[in-house]
Amino acid sequence: MRKIPLSVLNIGAEEKRSVLECLDSGWIAAGKFITELEKRLCRYLGAKKAVCCVNGTCGLLVSLDACGVKADEEVIVPCLTFISPVNAVSYLGAKPVFMDCDEYMNIDVNKFEDFLRLECRMTERGPVNKCTKRLLKAVIPVHVFGNPCDMKSLMEVARRYRLKVIEDATESLGSYYTVGNYKGKFTSTIGDLGVLSFNANKIITSGGGGAVISNNDNLAKRVRYLINQAKDDPLRYIHNRIGYNFRFNNIQAAIACAQVDKLERFIAAKKKNYGLYASGIKGIEGLSLLGVPQGTRPNYWFYSLIVDEKCYGLSRDGLMRKLADNKIESRPLWQLNHLQQPYRLYQSYRIERAPGFLKRILNIPSSSGLKEKEVERVIKVLKKRR
Repeated sequence: MRKIPLSVLNIGAEEKRSVLECLDSGWIAAGKFITELEKRLCRYLGAKKAVCCVNGTCGLLVSLDACGVKADEEVIVPCLTFISPVNAVSYLGAKPVFMDCDEYMNIDVNKFEDFLRLECRMTERGPVNKCTKRLLKAVIPVHVFGNPCDMKSLMEVARRYRLKVIEDATESLGSYYTVGNYKGKFTSTIGDLGVLSFNANKIITSGGGGAVISNNDNLAKRVRYLINQAKDDPLRYIHNRIGYNFRFNNIQAAIACAQVDKLERFIAAKKKNYGLYASGIKGIEGLSLLGVPQGTRPNYWFYSLIVDEKCYGLSRDGLMRKLADNKIESRPLWQLNHLQQPYRLYQSYRIERAPGFLKRILNIPSSSGLKEKEVERVIKVLKKRR
């Protein structure tokens, strides 16, 4: 019996041809594929600018820097997300403030607004945290597992309080809004800056890499300047400030170019398998799939199973062990960030819903190349209960 992995690459002949072309040209660090990838991303997303970088975490760090976040200022981050955006805040010497999640595991916009209204005072410089006396500078909404955040409400609050918005769209490339102010707009294109990732488990991949997306020419120019070591004179190597060596390479860009062209095909496959899972577990008491936010087309990156131990008869961890015994890989949620050792002393605000998700969520196989018979095999194991 073959193992069913959680999420694996979907690489074909097109990627191999692009890499060979890159190698034959001799341009493996810099080269045409980087520029081509930036063009394809802009065309797909309907964005003005894309700047490729070494990975999504570095993209978040550079975006914060480009938006003027400084040491000892504060950035609002989700408690429920991969630790990357929180670390990016810390790399600059800034401080995270942790926010609870909503019913889709995205940042709770109502609590975000309450925190700014009740726990901060407005000054000429912007909101100041009454507790820490620090200036709040930005917010990082993360579109968790590909489900778009409530960006309409979040943007309204952020603009009212003069906060910069850096969208962490590292999990949501291809997700967009189908109604309202942002109808037709993709995640990563709504905030001041948006960040993508091409890590090995993402919906498209080059084994690593990322991009910063912007509709602001000046911000995009600033990002490119910082990513390339803040080089003011490329001939004489004059640097007027500290920059970063966060450049993408041409080989990875060659792979990613071919992957972008397959993105909608991957999403269609993931949506189909999401439907198969949802239908298959419909009659299993105690199991359900996390839903999709109304008015959005997500990319269905990961499938989150909600396990009700009392009704199902097994805990989330018990089910994870049962799946492993049947050679099916699954994964629990990340530890909540305000509970991570480096961040336990930082402020968190009314973390009430996230602990329940931490206890009950299990991600099940979701590769874009997942076969229908593999989905059926997973469902069969889920139905056994023991």
